[in-house]
Amino acid sequence: MIWMIFIAIGLSSGILAGILGIGGGIIIVPALMYLVGFSQKLAIGTSLAVLLPPIGIAAVLEYYRSGNVDFKAAFIIALMALIGGWIGARSAHYIDTHTLKILFGAFLVFLGIYMIFEAK
Repeated sequence: MIWMIFIAIGLSSGILAGILGIGGGIIIVPALMYLVGFSQKLAIGTSLAVLLPPIGIAAVLEYYRSGNVDFKAAFIIALMALIGGWIGARSAHYIDTHTLKILFGAFLVFLGIYMIFEAK
């Protein structure tokens, strides 16, 4: 049964990543927490493990075919994300789970409100 939830989470995050460029933090982490009962830290670690190899290989190829990939920018961002991911993961060990949930929720609310008003 739990495997069906994992399949749904993976499929949903893949579709939304391909359409909107979202997935890990916005789809996978909350889904693992609220549908499966993972802790915040376990959900984040699992999401990062998911994203390592496959995230967007097919999507990147499709966007590349349409001329919509800047590999130079992607390389620089990926390198900095590698460094930032390590710094963030090290830092997360010192932040309690309750605070992480508040920070994550506040980030999503802020981002959502900003995007709604910016779109008008």
